[in-house]
Amino acid sequence: MFTLSRYRSLFAIPGLRAAFVASVVGRLPIGVAGLAILLYVQTRSHSFAQAGVASALYVLGLAAVAPALGRLIDRLGPRPVLRTCSAIYPAALVLLIVAVERNAHPVWIASSALAAGAALPPVSICMRALFPRVVPDPALLPTAYSLDSALVEFIFIVGPALVAACVGAGYPAVAVGVAALSAAVGSSIFVRADMVRAWRPAPGAASARRGPLRRPQLLVVFAITVCYSIAFGLFEVAVTAFAAAHGRPGVAGVALAMASVGSAAGALTYGSRHWTMPLQRQFLWSLLGMASSIMLMTPLDSIPLFVVISVIAGVPMATVISIQSLLVSQHTPRDMLAESFTWGTTCLLGGISGGLAAGGVLVERIAPGGTMATAAAITAAGAPLTVFLRQR
Repeated sequence: MFTLSRYRSLFAIPGLRAAFVASVVGRLPIGVAGLAILLYVQTRSHSFAQAGVASALYVLGLAAVAPALGRLIDRLGPRPVLRTCSAIYPAALVLLIVAVERNAHPVWIASSALAAGAALPPVSICMRALFPRVVPDPALLPTAYSLDSALVEFIFIVGPALVAACVGAGYPAVAVGVAALSAAVGSSIFVRADMVRAWRPAPGAASARRGPLRRPQLLVVFAITVCYSIAFGLFEVAVTAFAAAHGRPGVAGVALAMASVGSAAGALTYGSRHWTMPLQRQFLWSLLGMASSIMLMTPLDSIPLFVVISVIAGVPMATVISIQSLLVSQHTPRDMLAESFTWGTTCLLGGISGGLAAGGVLVERIAPGGTMATAAAITAAGAPLTVFLRQR
């Protein structure tokens, strides 16, 4: 049963509401930039190959550099890192726009996209690493991370819609500009929040060469993250292939948006309750729930039913991410939290990219339902690994 009482208790913590609201604008590029770059470059160059490379390099830059930024946040605090990134990121996107408008060599466009991805201000990482520092009651951490996951799902609904509106109006460059502006403005507001200003790195933070990667339980969490994130990529391709096979490609956007709605609702419901079940078992059951809900879509042939069931399929997804964040915070020393969360992001992005690539190959050989079943199987394959997360 959903209740607001735990969310009221969370926002009663002095300064948390302001920090969370300040993070919203700075996180908008998560749902805007990748798609905006893809559609903008394709519209101007008329080359899907060039657009795909630029978009892929943007994601590659983000995934590759994120752990290094996380370590810097642990050592220096978030403000120097965010201020530097909030200057480089918009500059790199402006360079990309200039390069595209002047028909520059594709290397310049790709390099600008790579630099932008590498410099995306890590507002989300800072927010997730902030929760264990400022939430005095550990029982409220599931609520905090659930709210955070629901916000990201909301951004993935609003962001593509904003990009589509800009492209439909004939101004695809504006969508890229929105990502640049929101990152610069949002980061500037976020670093002024009292909780962020009060963040001080611990002495000797992140001094170990391998950092959080030397902790076996975190490696297990990251391995499971790769499993379910591959399933995310496969799921997206399978939904797109189903819509195309029925001659209604636009249905893919609707179904994916509905899955995000279900995902956000599931996360908010999870965060509204107090759970006595051990976190390891919560992770196990949420993974099995995600695998089972995806399997519900494998036999479907009706478009209306497919869209409705996509809501159910999405319900466990953000909850899985919320529990993963809780496990990272549980098994990581406070002076390595930011780097740990960035490694989780790298695993998530890498898994999604791998799932998208594998899905593209699979749908050429098997029906969309088979690709959906593969997504469910890979998610379920991560469930047995949770046995290594039991507290002794």
